[in-house]
Amino acid sequence: MSSPQSSSSSSGHTYKQAGVDIHEAAAFVDDISGMRARTEKNRKLANAFGMFAAAYDLSDYKQPVIVTGCDGVGTKLELLLKHDLLEYAGKDLVAMNVNDVLTTGADPIMFLDYLGVPRIDKRMLSRLLAGMTEYLEACDCILAGGETAEMPGVVPEGIVELSGFAIGAAEKPDLLDPGTIAAGDVLIGWRSAGFHANGFSLVRRILEKENVGLNDEEMAKLLLPTLLYHEEPKALKAAGIRPKAMAHITGGGLPENLGRMFLKRGLGCDLTIPFWENDVVQKVLRHADPQDAFDTFNMGLGWVAIVNEADADAALRCGDGAVAIGQMDTSAAVTVKVAPAK
Repeated sequence: MSSPQSSSSSSGHTYKQAGVDIHEAAAFVDDISGMRARTEKNRKLANAFGMFAAAYDLSDYKQPVIVTGCDGVGTKLELLLKHDLLEYAGKDLVAMNVNDVLTTGADPIMFLDYLGVPRIDKRMLSRLLAGMTEYLEACDCILAGGETAEMPGVVPEGIVELSGFAIGAAEKPDLLDPGTIAAGDVLIGWRSAGFHANGFSLVRRILEKENVGLNDEEMAKLLLPTLLYHEEPKALKAAGIRPKAMAHITGGGLPENLGRMFLKRGLGCDLTIPFWENDVVQKVLRHADPQDAFDTFNMGLGWVAIVNEADADAALRCGDGAVAIGQMDTSAAVTVKVAPAK
């Protein structure tokens, strides 16, 4: 079928004149095919990339259960854009979603992104995708597709809307059950790289209101991307340890992210966490309300596993920087204090 042809006297409006270049958008999809291919080294989609939806063959699973997650980067994105750290934003987006899937005991198998922009800027978008691809390749998760929406007049210049969607799969017997948590179980924590991607409305307020005075190197350290915690569950499994539960420490800090798993059952814990040895983070924290900081930030621990007391010593040898932070009890409360600085 041939395309309709306009007469030479036609003065009809075009989509490009309205601010949307569909040909540039289609070319961008072609440009990222190499990045997508990097994420399909061990897992493969069940149909060709470029279809309207992606499929994954679950026939290798005996009792497959699908796990999903959706998240963004929050107001940290404003600082990442301001300081030209686009790859960090892509990594944050993946980690915020993949880590949530990992808490269930599932493997992340597919990831999709949503990018809302005022116009197609292939350099900016490619840098965001490069960050995503690096993390997805590391955790063996396929970049299965997504949506790049060009919305002139809706999304302001210099801004990008960013959302991610992760899909995981697990054998039904392998899913973790927080209902098995009991008094005496030990909580093991793993370090964070910084604030990760939560609490940045408070961080931004402190930077605006106080004379924190961070140089470019310190700002880049403050904005380090959320760590991926795919190696920790893998190491626990290799050691023959089945956690009772795992938690990704995001908004709400340790009290909320841990408490949701056991407080309603009358269980609690008294946590002592290491002093956060991060000079840039401490420059910000000294201006935050101490109690609010615990309810906002991860306070140096981005991942926590709850294990049987008999497995605690072995769990501490899984991954880098693991530390025992407390033990489950029947207090029906989560209390947190910081160990003295060394």
